[in-house]
Amino acid sequence: MRTPTATPTEPEPGSGHDLRHHGDAEVRDGGGSLVDLAVNVRAGTPPAWLRERVAASLAGLAAYPDGRAARAAVAERHGLPVERVLLTAGAAEAFVLLARALKVSRPVVVHPQFTEPEAALRDAGHTVDRVLLRETDGFRLDPAAVPEDADLVVIGNPTNPTSVLHPADALVRLARPGRTLVVDEAFMDAVPGEREALAGRTDVPGLVVLRSLTKTWGLAGLRVGYVLADPETVARLERAQPLWPVSTPALAAAEACVAPAALAEAEEAARGVAADRAFLLAGLRDFASHGLRAVSPAEAPFVLVRVPDAAAVRRRLRALGYAVRRGDTFPGLNEEWLRLAVRDRGTTEGFLRALGRALNT
Repeated sequence: MRTPTATPTEPEPGSGHDLRHHGDAEVRDGGGSLVDLAVNVRAGTPPAWLRERVAASLAGLAAYPDGRAARAAVAERHGLPVERVLLTAGAAEAFVLLARALKVSRPVVVHPQFTEPEAALRDAGHTVDRVLLRETDGFRLDPAAVPEDADLVVIGNPTNPTSVLHPADALVRLARPGRTLVVDEAFMDAVPGEREALAGRTDVPGLVVLRSLTKTWGLAGLRVGYVLADPETVARLERAQPLWPVSTPALAAAEACVAPAALAEAEEAARGVAADRAFLLAGLRDFASHGLRAVSPAEAPFVLVRVPDAAAVRRRLRALGYAVRRGDTFPGLNEEWLRLAVRDRGTTEGFLRALGRALNT
């Protein structure tokens, strides 16, 4: 049987990296039969109660979406007034809105991280500067590395793909009068206790926090997320949105996923992910003799590993039935890097056996 291959895409002009390549490319076009360790959506989701809630909303599809209840629920979840909340069609839409609506002269993106913020800025005509965090520093942030005159700074926390959780105090040190500080917290609900979160903070000048409900709840196909920012920034972004940007089913999901019972379920899932991640990391250490190294400590539902000849290892894993995310499309990484989604122990055991075969071929 022919081994499925990921669909190639072209590098973003002027970027030196394929900023539009994402993990879903690894399981498209014949890759659907693979065990998916390339996409960071939690397995086994959405849960039945959430599917039922979304299905019930379909009875109201004849009416235009009304986001007021969902917006109020998100505001209550973070202890904020509704004027500080903007619902979006996933966090990806928020990056486009920021790139198009904000007047900035020197945007800086801290890499390695999710590449859509830079792609959106480039699409909007901006020249983007990069701050590249180093492997030798554990990909941890040094606030002093960000240029003082940057008037837009984008960073993920915990960061995709490095799985690094930056201290909140270090991120706050990036804030300046006249600077917009965008912190992508798409994976923060997968961190037990949401340690180091800035969502809900109103004392940090220029702070914009992005959240996604895609990862923990399995809603990648529904597209729902939100922005937390000062009312003026929210109003500016809202004016850049089309009418009714978030669908009725997505609004129902958003309201459901910020309810107290859902937050408790997310916290339990986060603790489970932490245990499963520890199991994966322990297994990966057995391949140190092959030159494999994982970035540690890891705090997100994925881990980043460096391994010699990673492209060949990835191809062998595909032949053995496993899809993993290539790392060379992230600025600051090269062809020796792979990102692995955290899965349950049974799946991880099978993957580790396949990895052993791929490394010994």
